[in-house]
Amino acid sequence: MSVTKITTKEFDQMVQAAAVVLQNNADFINSLNVFPVPDGDTGMNMSLSFASGAKYVAKEQGASVGAQAAALAKGLLMGARGNSGVILSQIFRGFAKDVEGKETLSAPEFAAAVTAGAKTAYSSVMKPTEGTILTVIRFAANAGRKAAEQTDDLGIVSDAIKQGAQTALAKTPELLPVLKQVGVVDSGGQGLTFVLEAFADILNNREPSDDVHAKFNVEANKMDEMVKKSDHASAQGQLNPDDIVYGYCTQMTVRFGKGKEVDQPFDYDRFYNYLAPLGDSLLVINDDEVAKVHVHTEQPGKVLAWGQKFGDLINVKIDNMREQQEAIMENDETETPAQAPETPAEPTEMAVIAVVAGAGLEKLFKSLGVTSIISGGQTMNPSTEDIVKAVDATNAKHVLVLPNNKNIFLAAEQATDLTAVPMKVVHTQTIPQGLTAMFAYNPEASLTDNQAAMEASLATVKSGQVTTAIRDTELDGLTIKKGSFMGIVDGHIQVTADSLDEAAVKMTATMLDADSENVTIIYGEGATQADAQAVATAAADHDDELEIEVHEGDQPVYPLLISVE
Repeated sequence: MSVTKITTKEFDQMVQAAAVVLQNNADFINSLNVFPVPDGDTGMNMSLSFASGAKYVAKEQGASVGAQAAALAKGLLMGARGNSGVILSQIFRGFAKDVEGKETLSAPEFAAAVTAGAKTAYSSVMKPTEGTILTVIRFAANAGRKAAEQTDDLGIVSDAIKQGAQTALAKTPELLPVLKQVGVVDSGGQGLTFVLEAFADILNNREPSDDVHAKFNVEANKMDEMVKKSDHASAQGQLNPDDIVYGYCTQMTVRFGKGKEVDQPFDYDRFYNYLAPLGDSLLVINDDEVAKVHVHTEQPGKVLAWGQKFGDLINVKIDNMREQQEAIMENDETETPAQAPETPAEPTEMAVIAVVAGAGLEKLFKSLGVTSIISGGQTMNPSTEDIVKAVDATNAKHVLVLPNNKNIFLAAEQATDLTAVPMKVVHTQTIPQGLTAMFAYNPEASLTDNQAAMEASLATVKSGQVTTAIRDTELDGLTIKKGSFMGIVDGHIQVTADSLDEAAVKMTATMLDADSENVTIIYGEGATQADAQAVATAAADHDDELEIEVHEGDQPVYPLLISVE
């Protein structure tokens, strides 16, 4: 029986079915993680994110699909975990915006909403990378739009969307060399494909499958050649560049329709697309009255002039980040970082929140001035809502957040728009980077100055971590066997060995050079103080002038964390 209209009944079924399929296939999605490490959590992140959206939809008693879609978008936004969860939330944010006010959806309207979701997802990422979840939603949207031009049967259109997603997913290894090298498809793209398949099953009156399916794994023996290490790329790594290339942090709020220079109505895509080439770290958030803009640029004048074409400017702020960094680096040479009191005064002027897993690491970060801890990190990324609640609970006037994991960046950035407390994210990718950032923290400095100084300090530290391989693979010219130990330095597997100590010692040797001064060794679950001491002894044998510290971190997944500065 053909379905020609999505009512609130079908939409609710679509959402709940997708949530179940993601939950049932979370482990499989996790297994597609490029690195053979035991912390692949894309499946868990997408499942928990969508479960939050489904919960909001279940509570929505409105009589329209538009209201349900808005509830889904809100739930996904608040529950978004990891980069994959955040991008998923952006897809359905665009979907919801497109169907706003609609009681039901026809096939063309459904296809148009999927297209709007793809457009919003692409615009939410500063540097979109093909071969990821973005490619999958784009192919799916194109296929749905073409089908809707030929038929008003939602079953046919939804199957076309599903097929478009599957086709794109199969192509991801050709678009991202590292996926082909390892022999997997993009994990986020696979998760989205499961969602769109569940939608199609409901709209075709089929029972959604609970089985893992559509495993388009690439056979290693069918690869033409191994990809060179220089071609190694990470999809998520493309989303958040570490280095600040542009020197002026420019912020403004544009009040639409006001001012003498206004000559056109606000259009988000046109507004955003003009600003994007002018710098990086671009964020544009708008409602019907204003647009808030943040961008790092070399041409702040062009940014302001562009804003004036749409309205007058309020809350304009331009900071010379290079000057700030130089001044603070000079101060750091003569000053020691201030320590936050054990019990901060209420309310506090400035608070620092760190995402950390492990009692020892919690104590270590608090000893350096961190105000509060969000428990999480590898294997369990906190949601946007978790971060918002932690920020609001500080009772501080300003808040800095240290994600200590690049997969938490997007959720943390979204939190800045959902809390009334001024907050900034210091883009720490690892625990060692988080510790280094805290040495650059100055509770007397401003929020912006602290962020600039702390991010500038990240370039001074090398981060190493040792863990076990969960599968056999070939990567970066290394043959990795399941159960062996791997040494990973700044996101790249450098060494493998049969024992923890051997891997740690070999990895540390690759991190040391003539400029190295300090080595910090943190042992957690699966390691002992003796293991840490073995690394310390080897480092001292390499250079007896090194300052070496050993700490108990109690962290999961990575028995040893090692930093070199």
